[in-house]
Amino acid sequence: MTFSERFAPYPVTVKMLSRFVHPAAQQQVIEGAVAGKVDVVIGTHRLLGRDVRFKDLGLLIVDEEQRFGVSHKERLKQLRAQVDVLTMTATPIPRTLEMALTGIRQLSTIDTPPEDRQPVLTYVGSLDEGLALGAVRRELLREGQVFWVHNRVATIDRQANWLRQELPDARIVIAHGQMDEDQLEQQMIRFWDRDADVLVCTTIIESGLDVPNANTLIVDRADMLGLAQLYQLRGRVGRSSERAFAYFFFPAQRAMTEEAHERLATIARHQALGSGSQIAMRDLEIRGAGNMLGAEQSGHIAAVGFDAYARILQESVRELQGKPIERQKELRIDLPVKAFVPPGWVAQEALRLELYRRISLAGDHAVLGEIRDETIDRYGALPEQVEVLFAIGSLRLTASRLGVEEVTTYRDQVRLTPVAIADAFLVDLSERISGATYHAAKGTLNLVPERIFGADLVRWVEARLREAVGEPAEPGLAVAQPAAPAAS
Repeated sequence: MTFSERFAPYPVTVKMLSRFVHPAAQQQVIEGAVAGKVDVVIGTHRLLGRDVRFKDLGLLIVDEEQRFGVSHKERLKQLRAQVDVLTMTATPIPRTLEMALTGIRQLSTIDTPPEDRQPVLTYVGSLDEGLALGAVRRELLREGQVFWVHNRVATIDRQANWLRQELPDARIVIAHGQMDEDQLEQQMIRFWDRDADVLVCTTIIESGLDVPNANTLIVDRADMLGLAQLYQLRGRVGRSSERAFAYFFFPAQRAMTEEAHERLATIARHQALGSGSQIAMRDLEIRGAGNMLGAEQSGHIAAVGFDAYARILQESVRELQGKPIERQKELRIDLPVKAFVPPGWVAQEALRLELYRRISLAGDHAVLGEIRDETIDRYGALPEQVEVLFAIGSLRLTASRLGVEEVTTYRDQVRLTPVAIADAFLVDLSERISGATYHAAKGTLNLVPERIFGADLVRWVEARLREAVGEPAEPGLAVAQPAAPAAS
């Protein structure tokens, strides 16, 4: 409907193909696609049928990618060898996300929500029938509609009858995937046309359903659903300017698995608009990334850890692309300072994590300086903890480039190892840097800092390291300038 309306002024033929379309009409669409008379075909998994062919397929758009299995995606690739593919999803499956993070697939994120859209207030807790019924009554009082998800077909009629007894004035209908197609369509149309107040359903509603007047969601066994399912279900409400509510319940008397607890904790923690990427990342951590070349779309990553796996895979990709691989040794910095982004300064967790990521990935001092300037412009003057964070980022760049592997404290000294100092700079080392000593056999540089703390201490260590090896300070770099030692 939306495509047909938008392409109405243009000579573009848009057709639909799904199992709900009459077989004769399906055949007409297929013949039109083969002949090139149909320009756009919008369909369900029916498009993957062996009888579906296209004259000149140029673009494939896969919406709700998490609904497709590996065999489905292989079939899509076979439709044409050189087809451009755009995949859209609010919660990418672990393997797809991992391939994007390691550079195998390109990734773009849309963080800006529609105008006037509000976050869905989310409640997670043990099943409370009074709380659930109260939420339904409040929604009906404001003339809204309710999704009640009961993901067990065998008992869904019993659940609906119980609701009819508790809510005698509510118009309640049922929808699940085992219903007759015509009956299912009629029930959904009734709910869409506001001829029903409560839709008791399975997870069949988790994608592709847009009912702006439905703004309360009840899920009675949320512990049995996956993280992506929970997020998709929550997305069925709050699709207008009205405040929406989502209630995820689990049985009070039954033990939950650790993974189920993690899933529910994640959905409760991430309630902001556009939090799908954070939830997908957490899903990746919980389930693993799967097998890149096999059929598994999740699993296995816990054996090696995601950071190590991603680094190894990224190096392999760069090697195949003929790009140089820079293998740097791990650097450990252990100084008596506090480096973090205070929640009171940057409220959103996603923005704090993004700042950490950008600082850690800065490839040189110029990029780090740009990030610092941008951060000040965006959030204002840097708190001391963030100043320390940037100072450590600068020290890390310098130390890594010079081959230093450890920057630690020992009693009242700062110890750097290994440090290579040329003989020409060893002659007057103790004169140039008061209290400095160097153990040539181990390549250990010991520094005795004055009474300085925080970011000043980190900058002082970096400046002394540069001075020890005979290297000038980075010109114009605010985060790397040493503070003058205080008099003892």
